[in-house]
Amino acid sequence: MTTDEIYGSKELERDYGPLTFGRALWSHRKCEELSQKEFAMSIGISAQSLCDIEKGRKIPSPKRAAKIARHIGQPEKIWIELALQDMLRQEDLDYTVSVA
Repeated sequence: MTTDEIYGSKELERDYGPLTFGRALWSHRKCEELSQKEFAMSIGISAQSLCDIEKGRKIPSPKRAAKIARHIGQPEKIWIELALQDMLRQEDLDYTVSVA
């Protein structure tokens, strides 16, 4: 299963921009109705780090992405894929990541 299958389609990307790790994490936090401070504590990072990730100022390493995924009870593969895709996008490399 790919991130497109789970989180949306090309039409959504066209209308709202690409799905990023930060946007997905923000959305998850909002669905859980948690403040940044509460959510950051629950996943073991600082509120400032969470803010930087959500705003796209920082991209978590694959190891940190997996750790966050475990903390929120989500598939590690999807969150690692999002982080790697963000890294490629940041470098203006037009590739699609698929983690097996």
